Amino acid sequence: MSRAPESATQESDLYAGAPHPRFTKTLVGHAVGESELLNAYRSEKLAHAWLIGGPEGVGKATLAWRFARFVLAQPDPTSAQVRAAQDMSVDLEAPAVRQVLALAHPDLAALRRNWNAQSKNFYSEIRVEDVRNALQLFQKSAGAGGWRICIVDSAEDLNRAGANALLKMIEEPPPRSLFLIVAHRPGQVLATIRSRCRRLTLDGLAPSDITQIIGGLGEPWAAIPQAEANRAAARANGSVREALKRLDPAAGEVGALIEAAIARLPDADFREIHKLADAVSARGAGDAFDGLMNALYDWLAARAKSGEQGARLASIAEVWDKIRAATRETESYNLDKKLHVLSVFAELSAVARRL
Repeated sequence: MSRAPESATQESDLYAGAPHPRFTKTLVGHAVGESELLNAYRSEKLAHAWLIGGPEGVGKATLAWRFARFVLAQPDPTSAQVRAAQDMSVDLEAPAVRQVLALAHPDLAALRRNWNAQSKNFYSEIRVEDVRNALQLFQKSAGAGGWRICIVDSAEDLNRAGANALLKMIEEPPPRSLFLIVAHRPGQVLATIRSRCRRLTLDGLAPSDITQIIGGLGEPWAAIPQAEANRAAARANGSVREALKRLDPAAGEVGALIEAAIARLPDADFREIHKLADAVSARGAGDAFDGLMNALYDWLAARAKSGEQGARLASIAEVWDKIRAATRETESYNLDKKLHVLSVFAELSAVARRL
C-alpha cells in the first residue's frame, strides 16, 4: 500500500495511500481540543500562535486544517453562525473551503518539507528559504479583511535558521494572523517559539476511534476486515499512522524488524541490524527510515523519563543531538543510510550500557 513519492505533486505531510488531513470531514476523539479552539475564536481573544502537540498520527494536522477551514470560511468570530456552531464543521463546497482543499487560498500557507527535484525526494528539513517564502503571506493584506493563516507540519522539521525566521514573525505578528504549529515532540521545539505559543496537547486515540478513522479513509483501507483493523488499532499506541503501518504488509514487516532490534538493546544483534538497515535504506523506503528514527527517538525519550539523574539526562541529550545531526546530514547530502543506521545502533548500544 505504501509508495514512494514520485513527483512534486506528492506531499510530505501525509501517509502514502491515505488522504491528506485537509480533506478529513470529521474529527474523531478530540472534541475537547476542538472546543478549546472554537471557544478561543469566539472569545475574540484568540492567541495568534498555537503549538498543537501530541504523538505522531493522533490527529494534530487534522485539527489544524479543520480550524483553518473554519476560520477562513467564517472570518467574523462574532457572526451568528460562529456563535451557534457546535463544532468546526464546514460545507466542503463553500468557496473558501474549496480553495483550501486545492491549496489555492490566498490567505493560507502550508509550511512543510518541499520536494527536491534533483534527488527525486523530499528535503530532509524545512529550509529557511521555505519559511521566508511562506511568510510573504503576512506582508500583504488578507482578502476580504479576513485572517492569514500558516500551518507548520511539523515544527521538528524546521532547521535552526528556519525556526528563527518563524520566531521573528511570531514575535511581532500582523493583525489577524494565525500560526498553527504541529509538533510531535513539543519539547524539541525552539524554547522561544514555545514561549510565544498557546499550548494544545492531544492524547493518543482509543482503538475504537482508530478503527472508525480507518474505515473512513476510503480504499484500500476501508476494505480491510474489521477484525484485522481492530488488531492493528489495539497495538498502535493511539496512533492512526502506526495502525496503517501495521496494516500495510511491507511496512508491517519492517515494523517488526524495528521492534525486534530495539527490544534487544543494549545487546544489539548486528545480523538483525544489518537486515533492518538494508530494509530502511532501500530505494523508496523513506517512510521506513523515518519510522525507524522516530522509534529510536522514542526509545531515548523513554530512557530519559526512567531516571532523574543529571548525568543520565545529559548523556541522553548528548546522544540525541548527535543522532539528530547525523540523520539530517545523511538525508541532506544523500549519504549511505545503511552505514548511518549501523552507526546509530552502535552508539545506542554503548549509551544503553552506560545507563
